[in-house]
Amino acid sequence: MRVVAKFGGTSLGSGDRINRAADSVAKAVEDGHEIAVVASAMGSTTDDLLEDITFEADEQDRAQIVSMGERTSVRMLKAALSARGIDATFLEPGADGWPVITDEYGEVDVEETQKRALEIADDLDDTVPVLTGFLAEGNDGSVTTLGRGGSDTTAVMMGKYMEADEVVIVTDVEGVMTGDPRVVEGARNVGEISVDELRNLSFRGAEVVAPSALSYKDGNLDVRVVHYQHGDLMAGGTSIEGEFENLVDLRERPLACLTVAGRAIRNQPGIFHHLSSSLADEEINVDAVASGMDSVTFYIDEEDAQRGENVLHREVIARDELSSVTVDSPIAVVRVTGGAIPDQPGIISEIVTPLADERIHLQDVITSATSVALFVNWEDGEKTLEITQDLF
Repeated sequence: MRVVAKFGGTSLGSGDRINRAADSVAKAVEDGHEIAVVASAMGSTTDDLLEDITFEADEQDRAQIVSMGERTSVRMLKAALSARGIDATFLEPGADGWPVITDEYGEVDVEETQKRALEIADDLDDTVPVLTGFLAEGNDGSVTTLGRGGSDTTAVMMGKYMEADEVVIVTDVEGVMTGDPRVVEGARNVGEISVDELRNLSFRGAEVVAPSALSYKDGNLDVRVVHYQHGDLMAGGTSIEGEFENLVDLRERPLACLTVAGRAIRNQPGIFHHLSSSLADEEINVDAVASGMDSVTFYIDEEDAQRGENVLHREVIARDELSSVTVDSPIAVVRVTGGAIPDQPGIISEIVTPLADERIHLQDVITSATSVALFVNWEDGEKTLEITQDLF
């Protein structure tokens, strides 16, 4: 197998941990696997360096300073591999054959980066390259960075462009957990998780794999997260399945919009639970929910509108803090789904503005980490779909 192994800062946080990392790489090489390594800065080196820049410094100087953490890590790990009889070399921006190149806008130059990555892959039979994570080289030779979580991005990008079989993210967690083990009891490892699920978790605070890295994962590339104490690159941890698909679709059946109004609903514990539970008890599926300070809106199948209205009306009558329920239908929903959506500044404006230009009234816009849902009048659904498809 061809594997890109990324070692996070914690997994390289001491000499003992560097030895453990080198042992795992050496074992994989001895078992006949082709291994490329991406290394983060040791421990909290990057954060420490950033905190120490208490003076005015331009972007180029800042990039050069913070790059020292990764530059140190690759030298340490290369030396540890050499001590084990592994032919290893380190690569950093400025070195011959350095692969990650950015254009004048600071974006990855895909064509050049892929070409250089394949050149590195051609030598994997003979050597283990140890690459600095997080860093890139501008087309003018300057040092640039890939942003927060950039080492993960380097690893998955290299895995894709080097045509690897798998990327292994070695970190300080037991893969993806059912909850934060520092907070909840009984948290356990999730053996498999979809890339869409993990992307949503990552954008909402789960520190497992950087969201920017997951954009590079495709269906031919496996990605796995393992704990640095595991010591085996080829097994264990959590497997991240699938790939992002850009999709624009129109829901086939119309929805009804049920809105419950009340006084400061958002500040009333349990109100949302009672409303949604009452719908669930009647086996009415909720397609989407939107809320404001004084209202909660449920989107359900139009065929269930009358039942849903009666169910919610009973709750309104039973609770002093609720005032009224109203129904609007039929409603169409067009959903835009894609892994790159969160990485595009102004994407909501780009989607919404053409609809306004066509005088299409938006009932609601509901967003998540990987999707945008546009709610419009049913008669505007097909036109909304056509306009949105043209954008993507």
